[in-house]
Amino acid sequence: MKNENNIKPKKKKGSTIRRLYILAMLVFFYMPIVYTVVFSFNNSKSLSTFSGFSLQWYQKMFHNKDMVHSIFYTIAIAVLATIVSTFVGTLTAIGLSKSNRIIKAAVEQINDMPIMNPDIVTGIGLLMFFSTLAVKKGFMTLLLSHIMFCIPYVILSVMPKLRSLDPNLLDAALDLGCTPIQAITKVIVPQITSGIVSGALIAFTMSFDDFVISYFVTGSGVNNISIMVYTMSKRVNPSINALSTVIIAIITAVLVVINTVPVIIEKIRNIKNKRRSTI
Repeated sequence: MKNENNIKPKKKKGSTIRRLYILAMLVFFYMPIVYTVVFSFNNSKSLSTFSGFSLQWYQKMFHNKDMVHSIFYTIAIAVLATIVSTFVGTLTAIGLSKSNRIIKAAVEQINDMPIMNPDIVTGIGLLMFFSTLAVKKGFMTLLLSHIMFCIPYVILSVMPKLRSLDPNLLDAALDLGCTPIQAITKVIVPQITSGIVSGALIAFTMSFDDFVISYFVTGSGVNNISIMVYTMSKRVNPSINALSTVIIAIITAVLVVINTVPVIIEKIRNIKNKRRSTI
């Protein structure tokens, strides 16, 4: 009885410490975001004292052509880079899954290099590459660079899903009359959808967030949000908070849609299946 009484308080104490630790970590991670959102509505330029509610910084942000253009370029490049890198990375991963071990190991090692390389090394390398080819830096060089460093993340996300599949699944689909394209689109892709979606989300995030590589490969007049924030950070400008809040809202909306749409689709399918079973 004495031993049991001694153990119980320790368990409660340990669980309390864990909860406090988790709470402290959440505050540490999310307090800067909350601070940014709150002070984006501040009436004054102060970044430490909230003097009243105002939307003036949002008005100034949307009236600033450079900031609006940076938002457009960031979203356009992130979406295009995500689409291309997801398509290319998925096809590459499927091709690697059917390749021999030597080719697979060699390509996987090459695929890991852009991820392991520091961004500044990749950025300088791309800068020298485009300069050697006498390519004018701008929207296209920025887009190609983002596609280049997003593809490895898509491959890494799709490969584990392909390894978990039956290796004879593709051959079985071909034997049953599917063309190679039908076998990939109707048999393989539905089985690895979660890996493709994860890779696309990582690609979008990496493209949307990139600064170092973008700084080296972009040209005059083509700036993404990261570069714009960097140039604005040299002077006190509360419009940065408004811009950051818009980014947070966009990312939150994307996450909500991605997490709720599959659930809604699954519920609709279940309702249809129940109706069919009753009929």
